[in-house]
Amino acid sequence: MRNFGKKSVTVVIVLLIAVLAFYVGTATLSSSAQEAVAWPVTTAQVNTTDAVLDSEKAYAQLYNLVGPSTVSINVVATQSSGNNGLGDQVVQGTGTGFVIDTQGHIVTNNHVVDGATRIEVNFFDGSIYRGEIVGVDPDSDLAVIQVNRPADQLKPVVLGDSDEAFIGEGVIALGSPFGEPWTLTSGIISALDRQIDSLGQFTIGSVIQTDAAINPGNSGGPLVNMKGEVIGVNSQILSRSGSGSGIGFAIPSNLVKRVSQALIQDGRVSYSYLGISGTDMNLYMIEAMNLPNNASGVVVNQVTANGPAAQAGLRNAGNVKEVDGAQVPTSVDIITAVNGTPVTSMESLISYLGINTKPGDTVTLTVVRDGSQQVQLPVTLTGRPA
Repeated sequence: MRNFGKKSVTVVIVLLIAVLAFYVGTATLSSSAQEAVAWPVTTAQVNTTDAVLDSEKAYAQLYNLVGPSTVSINVVATQSSGNNGLGDQVVQGTGTGFVIDTQGHIVTNNHVVDGATRIEVNFFDGSIYRGEIVGVDPDSDLAVIQVNRPADQLKPVVLGDSDEAFIGEGVIALGSPFGEPWTLTSGIISALDRQIDSLGQFTIGSVIQTDAAINPGNSGGPLVNMKGEVIGVNSQILSRSGSGSGIGFAIPSNLVKRVSQALIQDGRVSYSYLGISGTDMNLYMIEAMNLPNNASGVVVNQVTANGPAAQAGLRNAGNVKEVDGAQVPTSVDIITAVNGTPVTSMESLISYLGINTKPGDTVTLTVVRDGSQQVQLPVTLTGRPA
């Protein structure tokens, strides 16, 4: 009986311990289930202490600085298939963008979000948000989209002054080439004042050319100088194969500033219109008109009837003569400056009007007429025709 009693007490104690353990464990599980889930934060930052060379450290620091401001964009869009009877087609694409303020506005290319029915914006920390189009501008191939993300989780870029860019300046490009997000490539500014086609009928001036590798998917991403400033939006490549061949083009940041502000405020951009077609100075013209060999400017070929330039007194080219088999006008207006700012090419004229003027502004053109007379012509600009 005595042994049996001891066994009974032992069994009771074991049962009590088991019940207590079950209760405590259940209470712990129940309490944990009510807590908010702490998802791990994904970061792709580079450890700069591993850098051996100063240049490596500089690139790593730029990546860590601009990476959190750069986004990868996945788009589902509807595109017309033309008159082949197949109707509209649903397509998917990838591009890049970057944050410009704490309201969630993001700059990218117009062609990245063209026809978009769904925009997915992926951030550096792994967060994913739906993007909504604020405005698009085919004439600059720029667009602004917006995400609903807390302001303290947004890191805007610093937009630099693209007029201060110089040939040979070191730059990096960040983007999602071939769908590989947050890829860094490096190079230099290869040339300035290039001109590229837009999605509209007008060209884009003062474009930056770079040899930093740019491929499909880089579109809309930042071109960054070594100070960490965004000086351009990577937009196009010149390639016969469809992939990067060392010639990429970025829309200048000064145009980006103007366009993005207009899209956010008004949903559209109004560009001023001069109403001419023209070409750069060439040797045929210099020799035919006996001009100095360093003469430069925009040779006005044709003036749009009743347009701003025509009303200001600019003339069509005339008095054509043959020079070495080419037809060369010898009675021409050559635009050499706008508001005192030298104009050396059609690219610089387009850039000045696009960045510094708006419809309704009056500008003063410095014009060399027939190679011998300089006149000042005030021109009141209108909006570009639809």
